[in-house]
Amino acid sequence: MLYQLMRRVLSPLARLIFRPRIEGLDNVPQHGAVILASNHLSFVDSLVIPLIVPRKVAFLAKAEYFHGKGVKGAISRWFFTMIGQIPVERGRGRAAKDALDVAINVLTEGGAFGIYPEGTRSEDGRLYRGKTGVGRIALASGAPVVPVALIGTERIQPIGKKLPRPYRVTVRFGEPLDFSRYEGMAHSTVIHRTVTDEIMYAILELSGQEYVDTYHQRKAA
Repeated sequence: MLYQLMRRVLSPLARLIFRPRIEGLDNVPQHGAVILASNHLSFVDSLVIPLIVPRKVAFLAKAEYFHGKGVKGAISRWFFTMIGQIPVERGRGRAAKDALDVAINVLTEGGAFGIYPEGTRSEDGRLYRGKTGVGRIALASGAPVVPVALIGTERIQPIGKKLPRPYRVTVRFGEPLDFSRYEGMAHSTVIHRTVTDEIMYAILELSGQEYVDTYHQRKAA
């Protein structure tokens, strides 16, 4: 209910302010399980995609956003719940398995699951090597993967800035990728990497970013 209210109120407003160029939206199935795998340039990416895609998209979020105290904590919890994000603990040995379980549950129920294969947002605008979680999820669920390219979102809220500003962005949705040819190989780490690399290449073709074949490491504060 909160999610639909958010879309009805914020989606027209966001489209008016940011005037996004949207390409290939019809590649996103209206029903059934689907994984939206996107590059990641800004905190606002997890707002842009749900406001554009005409169905609920679940993303994982740090559990800290949901556990704050007082008025600030309540506002944070309300906001992240409203935009469809699901809390997951980080920094624990079971964190990766917990995240996988959450994703599979969303997809098993026929939902749309959004993921950033790079693991964290790019600080220099380049596209980094994808972590194999997206490959594991795709193989375990059997869901198609729609590659997504966000272009210009880093200009809406640059790193270090607290408030967003108007800037026209482009959002491209590629054709769904089908990995059913790997049926029965869901536990193969080699296939996890193969699938992930195919997804990253599709994102690269859509975004036109420079590719870096290493994992992204956030700079120390």
